Amino acid sequence: SENPSVTLFREYLRIDTVHPKPDYDAAVQFLERVGTELGLACQKVEVCQGRVVLILTWQGTNPRLRSILLNSHTDVVPVFEEHWTYPPFEAVKDSQGNIYARGAQDMKCVSIQYLEAIRRLKTEGKSFARTIHLTFVPDEEVGGHKGMEMFVQRQEFKALNVGFAMDEGLASPSDTFSVFYGERSPWWIKVKCTGSPGHGSRFISNTAAEKMHKVINSFLAFRESEKQRLKSDSNLTLGDVTSLNMTMLEGGVSFNVVPSEMAASFDIRIPPTVDLKAFEKQVATWCRDAGEGVTCEFHQKCMDQHITSTEESDPWWKAFSGVCRDMKLQLKLEIFPAATDSRYIRAVRHPAIGFSPMNRTPVLLHDHNEFLNEQIFLRGIEIYARLLTALASVPPLPAEG
Repeated sequence: SENPSVTLFREYLRIDTVHPKPDYDAAVQFLERVGTELGLACQKVEVCQGRVVLILTWQGTNPRLRSILLNSHTDVVPVFEEHWTYPPFEAVKDSQGNIYARGAQDMKCVSIQYLEAIRRLKTEGKSFARTIHLTFVPDEEVGGHKGMEMFVQRQEFKALNVGFAMDEGLASPSDTFSVFYGERSPWWIKVKCTGSPGHGSRFISNTAAEKMHKVINSFLAFRESEKQRLKSDSNLTLGDVTSLNMTMLEGGVSFNVVPSEMAASFDIRIPPTVDLKAFEKQVATWCRDAGEGVTCEFHQKCMDQHITSTEESDPWWKAFSGVCRDMKLQLKLEIFPAATDSRYIRAVRHPAIGFSPMNRTPVLLHDHNEFLNEQIFLRGIEIYARLLTALASVPPLPAEG
């Protein structure tokens, strides 16, 4: 009695694509099978060893027009099974229709919703002027460096002739649907402090720990100021402020030895409204003020700040928002607080919207007991079917002749 779309969703959830050793081959085989059943053209692009991007294509009646790109990632983050009510890779459905599995929200639901929306449209005999491509990419959860970041530079991506892209968003606990038109820039910074070593029984001057203390104070004081700014202004969302967290602290060899070097790592997410060069100077000032022998190195430093237009004069947004109005979907426009593969798509000058049609759903990505209700999932298929109909029917733009 289960809806076949839900059955397919649960089948995909049972494929173990968890880091550090995702079974990408099984995921690609599964998705390629579904794509073939739907009559979609299949292409596999190995962007580097062991990392394959699968492309499924529904050819439009006018291939010269720019295409619609539906992107999703196949990997999921690790789990702590002892904290789960049900095994995280069995896709158990409870009596309320909640489907528990790692990837239920992030983002295997969206992958299947894309496919099932196309199945529905094909069954109805629909066809569209614009081509629709689906890309299933690896390694998003570890930064996308061996996935979308490499793929957008390849000729195979350029050949897709992308006009507008959709990628993942977030669940929303309220009636509204979150829509993300930009992202904060992720910076991962490691600050190293060197100083005088010696015996733990002495008051040694100029130690690495004293310098590290100043560094941490400067960074966390800024963190507190941004936290208070978010708290004091109800119009702001997390994506509108800069978040900063110290995530690693290293140093020392023994209780009785003052170390000559210490290091602290920080995860910083910066909204597109911030001047990145000015912020980098601020970081340098914090390090310089801590004393000599303090250096910082960037393990990730995203400088792209492109955002996608949400003006009604934009033909892509007009098509997207028009469907939402017709379906009476309440939208909340936001800057995505974390990072998705959309940033790489925007960086090569293609508009991209982050959208996962999951309202009335707690945000559980990366959390224990991640779940999605089957009725919310099925409603999402209907939403995507309407969105694809509108987007793939956008009339030729001036640049397309």
